[in-house]
Amino acid sequence: MSFEETLEEGLASLREGDFDEALDIAHSLQKMEPEAADGFHLEAMTFQKLNQWEPSVEALDKAIALEPEKSGYYNLRGFAQLQMEQLSDAEKDFKKAIDLDDSPAAHRNLVLYKIMNDQGNEAISYLLDRIRNDPKDVENWILMGDLMQRAGQAEKARSYYEQAKKMDPENEYVQGQLDEL
Repeated sequence: MSFEETLEEGLASLREGDFDEALDIAHSLQKMEPEAADGFHLEAMTFQKLNQWEPSVEALDKAIALEPEKSGYYNLRGFAQLQMEQLSDAEKDFKKAIDLDDSPAAHRNLVLYKIMNDQGNEAISYLLDRIRNDPKDVENWILMGDLMQRAGQAEKARSYYEQAKKMDPENEYVQGQLDEL
């Protein structure tokens, strides 16, 4: 089986929740092509599904050493650091991912960082800027609805969720949030 086929098999195992198999395949990929970051990336994603943040960061450190220009690796490592409450490291990784390719996922995680770092007003301002700059990114509308709901601003939250619902009518999370309001 080729490297690419093995990688696809590992990703399928991860999607199916067979984490032991995904880790075995990740290690096989690392042996097959030690200079390829994919095996370390698969390992890191699997550890994150298992809520094992430190091993995920270690695997991502290796992936980044091999492919330092891949924003997804920084974003994923930042998310793990956020879970371990290593907030300044998480912020650096999210900003690096944004610098590399303006990663929407990293922008969203930077908002989460701001919330966890008691910078709620900055998170709101940041999200409003994101919505103005990219009004078609439904995730920003959802995050703003979540922020407004947590702040006790139900009507404002409803307006953001309703906009998200217009953009993504099948989104079950948004419908659930609207049902709760």
